Amino acid sequence: MNRHAAIVVFALGLVACPLFAQAPALTTLRVITFEGGWNLPIWAAQRQGLFEANGVAVHLSYTPSSAFLIQSLFDGKSDIATAAIDNLVAYQEGQGEAKIPDNPDLFAFIGCDSGFATVVASPAIKSFADLKGKTVSVDAMTTGYAFVVRELVSRNGLTEGDVTFVRAGGTANRYRDLIGGKHDATLLRTPFELLARTRGFNVLASAESLGAYQGTVGIARRSWAREHEAALVGFIRAYRQATDWLYDRANRDIVEALLVANIRDMTPALAKQAYDILLAEKNGLYRDLALDEAGIRTVLALRSKFGAPQKTLVDPMKYVDSSYYEKASAKR
Repeated sequence: MNRHAAIVVFALGLVACPLFAQAPALTTLRVITFEGGWNLPIWAAQRQGLFEANGVAVHLSYTPSSAFLIQSLFDGKSDIATAAIDNLVAYQEGQGEAKIPDNPDLFAFIGCDSGFATVVASPAIKSFADLKGKTVSVDAMTTGYAFVVRELVSRNGLTEGDVTFVRAGGTANRYRDLIGGKHDATLLRTPFELLARTRGFNVLASAESLGAYQGTVGIARRSWAREHEAALVGFIRAYRQATDWLYDRANRDIVEALLVANIRDMTPALAKQAYDILLAEKNGLYRDLALDEAGIRTVLALRSKFGAPQKTLVDPMKYVDSSYYEKASAKR
C-alpha cells in the first residue's frame, strides 16, 4: 500500500471510530423570563455548560410584561417561561389580560423562589400613609404581583381608593419608571430594591409578611411538555445542578460577577448584598426546586379575594405536574 492510500485508510478509520463520533444534537429551548437576579440558575447553567451536558441549548429572552410572556407560549415563540405562578393561575382561570386560546394548558413544573418582593417608594414617601393620593405601579392590573401590592396596601391602613394603580410592565421597567419619577411607589424584586435604596428610595414592606408565598416557577404548556419530555427533564436537571453550583460558597466571586454582568446599574458592592439575599440558606432560591404547596395556597387566596371574574380557588395541584421534576431528580 502506498503512502497516499495509507493516509486515506487511516482517515476513514478515524471517521468510523466511535471515539470521534459526533455528539448527539442538542435540543434548543426558547426560554422567556423577566430581568432580575432570580435568573442566576440560568446564567450559571449557560456559563458552566450544564444545559449542554444535559442535552439542551437555551436561548434566553426577556419579556416587557407578563401578558407578552404568556402570549409567547401560545404563539409558539417560547417553549418555557419562568414567572410568578400567579400569572399561570390567572390565565388558567380566565382572569388574565392577554387574549389566549380557550381551555389553556399551562402548568408549573418546578418552584424557583418565594418572590423576593418588596414595596419601594420615592424618597419623600416614608410610610404607606404617605401614599394616599399617590400612584403605585404594577406589572399588569390583574396578574403577577399586583395582588400582593394590593394586599400590602390594605394591611397597612389604606383603601383601594386611596391610591391609583397603574400598569407599567416587568420589574426592570417599573424600577426605571420609579427612579425616573413617573410613579410614587412600586413592587420591586431583588436586586432592584437594592439599586433603588442606593438612590434614596424607601422600602415600605416585604411580601414575607404574607407568610408562605410561591413566587417564580417554571411554566410550560402541557401539550408541548408531552412532546418534549426529554428536553424538559434535561432543562430541570441543568437548572438544579446550576443551583447547587450557585450555593457552593467557593463560587461566590463568580456569582457576584454574573450579577454585575447581567443587571444594569449593578455594582460589585451591591452584588454582594444581592448574593446574600438570593442565596441565603433560608428564603433564598429554592435548592431542591420543589413547588411550595402552602405558598401556592397563599397565591390562590389572594386571587380569590381580588381576581375577576370572582372565583374561589382552593386546589394548588390543579396547576402543577411534578412528574418531569421527579424524572429529573431520579438517579441515572
